[in-house]
Amino acid sequence: MKLLMKFVAIFVSLLILSACSNTPERHILPIDLTQQAEIPGVPGARFWADEWPKFSIERFEQYSEEEFQQHFSGIYEQPHNYLAISGGGANGAFGAGLFAGWAALGTRPEFTMVTGVSTGALTAPFAFLGAEYDDVLKVLYTTTSTADIAKERGLLSALLGDSLSDTEPLKKLLAKYITSEIIDSIATEYKKGRRLFIGTVNLDAGRSVIWNIGEIAISDYPDKHHLIREILRASSAIPVAFPPVMIPVEVNGQSYDEMHVDGGTGSQVFVYPAAINWHKITQKLKVKGKPNVYVIRNSFLAPDYNGVTRSVMPIAGRSIDSLIRTQGIGDLYQIYALCERDGNNFNLAYIPASFTEVPTEGFDPVYMTKLYDLGYQMGLKGYDWKFTPPGFDVHN
Repeated sequence: MKLLMKFVAIFVSLLILSACSNTPERHILPIDLTQQAEIPGVPGARFWADEWPKFSIERFEQYSEEEFQQHFSGIYEQPHNYLAISGGGANGAFGAGLFAGWAALGTRPEFTMVTGVSTGALTAPFAFLGAEYDDVLKVLYTTTSTADIAKERGLLSALLGDSLSDTEPLKKLLAKYITSEIIDSIATEYKKGRRLFIGTVNLDAGRSVIWNIGEIAISDYPDKHHLIREILRASSAIPVAFPPVMIPVEVNGQSYDEMHVDGGTGSQVFVYPAAINWHKITQKLKVKGKPNVYVIRNSFLAPDYNGVTRSVMPIAGRSIDSLIRTQGIGDLYQIYALCERDGNNFNLAYIPASFTEVPTEGFDPVYMTKLYDLGYQMGLKGYDWKFTPPGFDVHN
């Protein structure tokens, strides 16, 4: 009864205070301008995750063989390896450890393309740039606490604002680690043809967006360093828990903003839009052999039993956990289907059910260190990659 009365009080307060929000006024992009909006001077900065962007289609239709060699010098007539890193919050420690162990084993390839969502978005730039940044990932995923990510707001501030927490600490963390040198290095690799993609969800449009970080990195956009950090923060912005990130866009010289949130709201992990004819791309680039797709699912895939107290918050929390797990499995099946369609090798890694440690907070350094060590040892021994999604048995 006390819990019910609390929610009733919150609901009534929301109704009363809805007209008194302390969030800044928005310049919402009109629906008829959605397809025209862009980052000023960087038209290829992003594209919808459910279509093959027109500029990319035109490039692959019109480029000559010489132009492909020029613009994709580092990946032309080479084997291709793609890395997709999922969300998972503190469980991103598993992937960070796996990368380091994999590199120590000596079999980790240079990735032609890296994609990231949520915690995977924070990992992706360092995984993209290579093993020399594994120590940075180790620090991030073994010493970071919840206080380094977000600061809880008071009840009144939350009611008047746009989230339960403030991610100002995360902004400072991103400014510390996503340096101008990191961004310059991403730009250098982009010029070779390598790609770093980060996923967010445009909440206004209700559609997933893929950001081409390298395209932004090579641009003359004056706030590109800030924009890249904000994209990473947006990809991790769990709705309600963390504030959405407003990305400034422009149409015909008029400024607007778009509301972007956690990429996991749309998909837990992705490689490329299903609408893209990837087989055609690999043919144009004369890729040697079948491309390898490595999917790191920073989560458990097996269901776990957990008796739920009969009250609103436990029921809601457990329901969301179940939804995220099953959505993530669905994403794996989509990636597997694309691999089968396009001639790519599917490789999957995830946290084993045998890991039973329990965190004491959202980002618990003790828990994360143990999970990092597990990932490291599994990578060092040679990870037993799964070649199909969970529950999928290939019959000969």
